[in-house]
Amino acid sequence: MEKISIIVPCRNEEKYITEFIDFILDNDYPKELMEILIIDGKSTDDTASIVKRYTNRYSFIRLLINENRTVPFALNMGIKISNGDYIIRLDAHSKIPTNYFSELVKWAKTLDADNIGTICITDVKNKTPKSNAIKKVLSSKFGVGNSFFRIGINNIKKVDTVPFGFYKKEVFNKIGIFNENLERNQDIELNKRILRNGGIIYLLGNISSIYFARENFLEFAKNNFATGKWNVLTVYLTKRFDSLSLRHFIPLIFILSLILPILSTIFFSSVWLVSVASFVSYMVLLSIISLMITDKSTSFLQVLLAFMILHFSYGFGSLVGLFRLNYLHK
Repeated sequence: MEKISIIVPCRNEEKYITEFIDFILDNDYPKELMEILIIDGKSTDDTASIVKRYTNRYSFIRLLINENRTVPFALNMGIKISNGDYIIRLDAHSKIPTNYFSELVKWAKTLDADNIGTICITDVKNKTPKSNAIKKVLSSKFGVGNSFFRIGINNIKKVDTVPFGFYKKEVFNKIGIFNENLERNQDIELNKRILRNGGIIYLLGNISSIYFARENFLEFAKNNFATGKWNVLTVYLTKRFDSLSLRHFIPLIFILSLILPILSTIFFSSVWLVSVASFVSYMVLLSIISLMITDKSTSFLQVLLAFMILHFSYGFGSLVGLFRLNYLHK
C-alpha cells in the first residue's frame, strides 16, 4: 500500500484541533503508512501545546512552526519534508469519515488522477439560528454558485478544482509547489496549473468530508471579504485571468451594478434608477430563495441577512482588491 502525507496548516485552532486529530487517528488506514504534519502559524492560543501532547504519543505526528504564518508557505514546508507517495491537505476545521484515506488511495490509483477531492458538506459545531443560517447559505447555489464540491454530485466527475486535494507527490515535481504570494486561492491556482499541464482532477461524489464554518456574522463577513479581495489579487499576481473562474467574480459584478449607475448620475441624471432596479430585483429573488430554504433551525430574516453578508462582503472585498492593484503596481 502507498504511504500518505497529511499536511495540516493551522493557527489558533484550539477549539477544533483535538477532535480533528482524533478523526485522523480513528481512520482505518494503516498508521505505519501515514505521516501527519501539523504546521502551526505561531498560534497565540493552546493549539501548539495540544498538538505536542499527540507528538509525544505518536511518532508519525510532527509539529512544525510556520514563521511566515501563511497557508501556502505551510503547505510547501510540508511538501518539502514529506515522505508520502500521496499528499493531502486538510483543515483543522474539518471532519472526515473512518474510510476516508483508504477510499482516496483506491480511487486515485483506479482513476490515475493527479488530484482528487470529495464533496465538502458545510456544518457548524454550535448550532444556533445564526450559525444554522450561515450553514444553509453556504450550502445553497445562490450562495456558492456552481461549486460541485459544495452542492454535491452523485457520480465521479472531472472538475477544475477540489477542496482538500489528494495529490500524487510527483505532481509537485512536475509543475511546482504552491504559489507563496497567494494568501488565498493557492489551491485553485495550483489546480489550474495541473489542468494546463495536461493533468486530470476528479471529484468523488460518493465520499464526503465536513467543514465547520464560521458561526457569527462578523467572522463570516471578514472571511468572505478577504476571499473576495484575494480573488482580484490572485489574477494580478499570477498574471492569468484563468487562475480563477467567472463564478468567483459574480459578487463584484453585482456590487458594480449598484455603484456605477449612481456615479454615472454626474453625466446622466436618471441612471441611478438602474441601481434601484438591480437592488430591488436582487432583494425579491433573495427573499424567495431565503423563504424556500428556511426551516425550524433558523429564521427567514437570519437567512436573508446571511445571504446579504456573504454577497456584499465578498463583492466589496473584490472592489477593495481592485483599489489595492494601484498600490501594488507602484
